[in-house]
Amino acid sequence: MPGAGKSTIAEGLQSKGYDIINMGNTVREEAKKRNLEPTRSNLGKLMLELREKNGPGAVAELVKPLIESSTTNVILIDGIRSNDEIQVLRKFGNVKLLAIHASTNTRFDFLQKRGRSDDPQTKEHFEERDNRELGVGISNPIALSDNAISNTDLTKDELIEAAFRIIQSWIE
Repeated sequence: MPGAGKSTIAEGLQSKGYDIINMGNTVREEAKKRNLEPTRSNLGKLMLELREKNGPGAVAELVKPLIESSTTNVILIDGIRSNDEIQVLRKFGNVKLLAIHASTNTRFDFLQKRGRSDDPQTKEHFEERDNRELGVGISNPIALSDNAISNTDLTKDELIEAAFRIIQSWIE
């Protein structure tokens, strides 16, 4: 779910040589192309519009050029939202899912501190975003993940190291 620690892990693992693709950044880039301000409302509407017009795997389709241009064997994709996106990504190779769990209070706190233009600043906006994410199917990849980390009382370094160990076990 938003704010659980996915981007923190991705940023931390980038220094270990992994290519990182952030699905949310792909939507932000699409908003930029359309001259839309990257607000919570605009990005939420755009994400839904892309899926409505181009199918439920639409955001994953947008990352295809990034995958095709990668020179590494392992790409970390931050922010998968549905099984349809997973099916798109499986066209490029083996897909493993790592779910990051955190309580709603922890996630809300993380999002308020993160400071992205689309991060919710009220509980109402937070719940609205969670409901939108659940509506596109985010609970399915979480439930079907190959591994999970509970981001409870972990330091940033502990969270990143836990993810690194799991990903390395998949590669070996």
